[in-house]
Amino acid sequence: MPKDTFHNLSEDKKRKIFDAAVQEFSSRRFSEASINQIVKTAGIPRGSFYQYFHGKEDLFLYMFEEILREKREVIRSTESLDPEADVFEACIQSVKASYEWARVKPEYSRISMLMEIDNSEFITKLRTDSAQGLIAMIERDKERGRIKPDIDSELVADMIYTLLIKEYFWAGLDEETFLKKLGNCIKIIKEGISNQ
Repeated sequence: MPKDTFHNLSEDKKRKIFDAAVQEFSSRRFSEASINQIVKTAGIPRGSFYQYFHGKEDLFLYMFEEILREKREVIRSTESLDPEADVFEACIQSVKASYEWARVKPEYSRISMLMEIDNSEFITKLRTDSAQGLIAMIERDKERGRIKPDIDSELVADMIYTLLIKEYFWAGLDEETFLKKLGNCIKIIKEGISNQ
């Protein structure tokens, strides 16, 4: 996360650094992104960068947290979100809100997609940490009696997460196609494929 010196910067300068990070990380995977390009785009000396951040990981975490904060605000402001929804309905509601957000901020979606094809240790850990929220929702639904208690929560979370990513890669910003396929796949996961 940023050092104290970063927090003392003007909002304009912070925004320039954030925007430069978004530009770079939406163009290249984290492992390929260049601090040199970020400082050049932001218009700051390379030495100043290290006064604000310990390294590329710190800058990425700052940018990632800012994007997540923005996304949570958008999702919370969506009237359709039902706090009592099961994990499957919550995923569909979240995807709908995310599509709205992605239309306004397509570069954020590109960052997410590039994270999915980056196998660096840092990004892999971020993806793993992100899955914890989905696992927590599945566990909540187990406690509510909506999901069988013996179901492997991590496996179901992995199935949902993989489904979301794969289908998004194929559908892109075609929300109708994505939601239709997602709904059908979630129905299969939710109901199972057994004929008994």
